[in-house]
Amino acid sequence: MQAPQPTSAPWWKHGHVWLLIAGPATVVVAGFATLWIAMAQPDPVVAPDYYRRGIEINKALRAQDKANLPALQGRNHAVTPTRP
Repeated sequence: MQAPQPTSAPWWKHGHVWLLIAGPATVVVAGFATLWIAMAQPDPVVAPDYYRRGIEINKALRAQDKANLPALQGRNHAVTPTRP
């Protein structure tokens, strides 16, 4: 007597095939979702006068540093050892 030959099912009926397809399919869906988010909510444009604003911020910071200068000198003097 011959043993019955197992019949193979089509590829889409095997669970392992779907497990292998799920990874790349998830990446493709996530890519399209990211594209949709990027198109729906674009980044704001940099201000045309960004350089001038940066210079003004630096001037304000320098003025603040000058106001703190006596405190910084006192702190540095207290920490610095004296020379004989």
